[in-house]
Amino acid sequence: MCRMFYCNYLNFSCGLNTKISQPFTNNMGNRSRTEIVGNILDAANGGATKTKIMYTAFLSYNQLNEYLSILIDNSLLEYLNGTHTFKTTEKGLNFLKIHNEIGELLLTNMENNN
Repeated sequence: MCRMFYCNYLNFSCGLNTKISQPFTNNMGNRSRTEIVGNILDAANGGATKTKIMYTAFLSYNQLNEYLSILIDNSLLEYLNGTHTFKTTEKGLNFLKIHNEIGELLLTNMENNN
């Protein structure tokens, strides 16, 4: 069963467990919230500390804490107490899959229009 939820301008839905590798973009100015979420989930895929996620996603400590709270509340990310790390959940991996598919569609469309 798939549920839709809304939180602070973010729209997500749940789905299948798939390991996704998010392509890195050099355009770091004016990123959307969904792109930042994708960067965080990609960084935490397989487990990562706050510091690793913060540097990989290019976020300040305060920004990171805000996003981590939202992602944990919405079951896209989980905190592992024993190792003090964060890990992307199945739901988070599905978000990455859909996010990457949309990105590929947009790139293909832009290439076809040029």
